[in-house]
Amino acid sequence: MSNPILIDPLKHAYDARQIAGKVPLAQLDARVLSELAETAGEVSWTLTGFVDASRRPSLRIELSVALSVPCGRCLQPLAVKLVADSVIALFTSEDKLEEAVEADDELDAIMAEPELDVMALIEDEIIMGLPLSPLHDDCGTEHLERAKADKPNPFAVLAALKGRKSE
Repeated sequence: MSNPILIDPLKHAYDARQIAGKVPLAQLDARVLSELAETAGEVSWTLTGFVDASRRPSLRIELSVALSVPCGRCLQPLAVKLVADSVIALFTSEDKLEEAVEADDELDAIMAEPELDVMALIEDEIIMGLPLSPLHDDCGTEHLERAKADKPNPFAVLAALKGRKSE
């Protein structure tokens, strides 16, 4: 399990604070590691606080990481470069949060808790940035090619059956 990095998100935003770091992939939570083929490498991240144009306290999370995920076809590792840059507005009222999200469907917003775990935020960004169905352009594996070659074309089988029936 990852070690938390706790901040006061409102203070971070209003004081325009910035923190940054690098975290080895192997130190991330199991919910991230379960999606990866390999755990080598590290995540570079920056968290910057600011007040947006609508005068809302906000956080910008930027991260960059080279990941290895399993290919959905051959299950071999597939290299994926993930670069994320997200802004999250902070709210102290549920009603104002709901109103803002209804007015702007692209707004990412959360309730401002006394403490925010930056590592959990980084892990969330990685999970949201992973490809839904990662595939190699060409898996090139022997087993896959053999499986394709041994499998008859279903339309050819149907045509053969149709041809026999009409005779």
